Amino acid sequence: MHKDFENISLLLDVYKNLLTDYQVEIMELYFNEDWSLKEIAENKNITRNAVLSTIKRVSKTLTNYEEKLGLIRKYNRISDIIKNSDLSREEKDKILNVLHELI
Repeated sequence: MHKDFENISLLLDVYKNLLTDYQVEIMELYFNEDWSLKEIAENKNITRNAVLSTIKRVSKTLTNYEEKLGLIRKYNRISDIIKNSDLSREEKDKILNVLHELI
């Protein structure tokens, strides 16, 4: 579960602009702020089940975005190519920083 948790958090960072503000807020509270389902439910005046349903639905949506768009997969591939290139360490770092800003 820990790996899934990290994966969803990464997907959220990359694709959150494709979600509603409400979805982002619930996902960030759960995945990045470590709030419990109960805490989120009380804060949002909704049921714990509604929070869980939102998290599951948005997690699936984020996974679908990555399957279709592949931004993380492409980032990792380009990053590996840069890291294994003959460029200087400074040049690699500079390019990787620009790449990270683009994602």
